[in-house]
Amino acid sequence: MTLVGLAHAVVARALSALFLDYQLQIIHLPAGSPIPGSYWGEPEAGLLGNRLYVCPETPLNSALHEACHFLCMDATRRERLDRDAGGDDLEECAVCYLSVLLAERLPGFGREAMFADMDAWGYSFRLGTAAAWFREDAQDAVSWLTAAGWLDRSGCLTAEQGGHKLLGVENLQVVELLTDTNEA
Repeated sequence: MTLVGLAHAVVARALSALFLDYQLQIIHLPAGSPIPGSYWGEPEAGLLGNRLYVCPETPLNSALHEACHFLCMDATRRERLDRDAGGDDLEECAVCYLSVLLAERLPGFGREAMFADMDAWGYSFRLGTAAAWFREDAQDAVSWLTAAGWLDRSGCLTAEQGGHKLLGVENLQVVELLTDTNEA
């Protein structure tokens, strides 16, 4: 599912609000724009420093995944972030898991849509699907996220992580540079 596949303006604001307190700016580009910092190329999301670049065609799983890379890395990696988030396989699993949890915070998206998008994109898990991995084979990701302070001991998102609060969609602020204002 892409940003344009949902009510674009609502999802764009919710995506920006979700990461605002972490100083990750979501830069909404016009349809068909080149995406700076995209590891896989357009229409996939791009990361440069503290900016996540998306356009209406960007898959939501891509936007969430790249944003979660930013959340899971330390300040040193964030400072030199240019396209490749780096990290190891275990962190990659944690990023996938966190992105599934955060999918619930985007109106009209959610966990099941995230699983479907991950499967369609080509994520590969031992149990065959993203949903099966999440439900039955992600203990390493849960352990990583718990140690990093993202999850409590029961496996739920913590209210606070690293002194930053995970925002809900009620706190809306959008960074819209080069945005096509005709899209809604």
